[in-house]
Parts: sequence; structure tokens; C-alpha cells
Amino acid sequence: MGSNRSMSIREKKRKQRRRKKILVVLLAFLLTGSAAALIVWNVFTVKTVLVEGNEHYSDKQIQQFILNDEYSWNSLYVLLKHRLLEGEEIPFIDTVEISLKNPHTLNVHVYEKGVIGYLYISAIGQNAYFDTDGFVVETSKEVIEGTPQVEGLDCDKVVLYEKLPIKDENVLKSLLTTSRALEKNGVIPAKIQFGETGDISLDYGAIQVLLGSSEELTQKILRLSYILPELSGKRGVLHIENWTENTPNIIFDEAK
Repeated sequence: MGSNRSMSIREKKRKQRRRKKILVVLLAFLLTGSAAALIVWNVFTVKTVLVEGNEHYSDKQIQQFILNDEYSWNSLYVLLKHRLLEGEEIPFIDTVEISLKNPHTLNVHVYEKGVIGYLYISAIGQNAYFDTDGFVVETSKEVIEGTPQVEGLDCDKVVLYEKLPIKDENVLKSLLTTSRALEKNGVIPAKIQFGETGDISLDYGAIQVLLGSSEELTQKILRLSYILPELSGKRGVLHIENWTENTPNIIFDEAK
């Protein structure tokens, strides 16, 4: 009888010791977790946001897009939120990459959608912006400064991320060739205009440029890049429509 009681007491003590060990481990885990939480809470605070790759939006606007809720003062939270959750789409922005330079500094790299022109689509009351391959990358009522408007083409509706629905493939090809060459040579006009016969003209405000047909478009625009700076302060029409390598006729008809 006494022996059984003695064994029962020893068993209770073993259980108590086991429970104490478990409690100590739990307390250690909780304390470690609490310490880590305090570090995350107090150390990872956003003080500086470094933004690069942005042209359409200012640094301040990008910061407002990124730090957009009540917990965004915490840099680790912003990083994990961006990597684990699908963020809200930002017009004219393709992707945004966020990294930590240090606990107080966020690095934000912006990849903007490359647009080289836009058409106004009356059916939706918005501008359809397209890239170098003719795909619609954004629709917006906003007008981006330095992006030419295309006029004279029939385009009743567009689908985002699909090609401009211009029936004549040759016209679309001419549009893209013109837009690329203008951007490459740094002579972007306010408007690119297509006539009924497919002839192309450019509107620079005081200067109108007649490119004519789609023949030799790249070379015509290259010549335009040499001449346009010399016409600064003047008004009139620059005729490049008849230019060829064999007949290099370029005439400026200055307004009186």
C-alpha cells in the first residue's frame, strides 16, 4: 500500500516537472515572439522612400500609391503586403518592385507602360493609349503631355491589351512606323493626322509637316529631325511628301 502511494507521488512530481518544462518553453517562445514583434513594430518604420523609373507620376504620387493604408508606416508590412497580395492597378504603370534598403528605407522601382500615341474613342469618351506594337495598354480621360494624338482613323471601340482594331493592316503599319520614328528622333508632334487617301501629316502648332504616303517614312522623319530645329519661331508648312533619295525635294512654305 505504502509502495503504491510512493509511486503515485513520484509520478505526480514527474508530471509537474514535465509541465514546468513545457511552461518554460512556452514562456520562452512567447517572450521571443514578443521581442521579435516589438522589434518589427518599433524598428521597421518608413522614413524614406526612394523612387526610380517613374516619368508619368511624381515621386510623391508613387509614395501615395504605395503607402495607402493605416499600417503603411511599417516598412516590413509594406514589403510583405506588396509581395503577398495583389495590389490595386495604377493607370499607366506596368509593375512596381519594392525592396528594403534598410529598416527605414524603401526602394521602389516603377516600370511604366510604354505609350507612343493615343486615339480618342468617342464611344467610351476616353483616350486609348497604344504601345510600339499597336496594343492598347491603357484607356483614360487623361491626356499625357508629350504623347501625340492620332486623328483620321476609324476606330469605334478598343479592347485593353489587344491590338488597335484598324481594319487596314497597312495603315496600322504606317502609324506604328511613324510613331516609332518620331520617338526615336525626338521630334514628337502634338498630332499625327491621316488623310482620306492615307497621306500623313504632323501638327507641331506653328509648323505643319506633310509626310505624304507611307513610302520612305523613316528617312523622311530623319530629315525632319535635322530641319525642325532651324524653323524655331517660324510659322508655315514643311513639305517632305515628295522627298526620295533620287529627288530630295524639301520645301518650307513660310506663312506671311
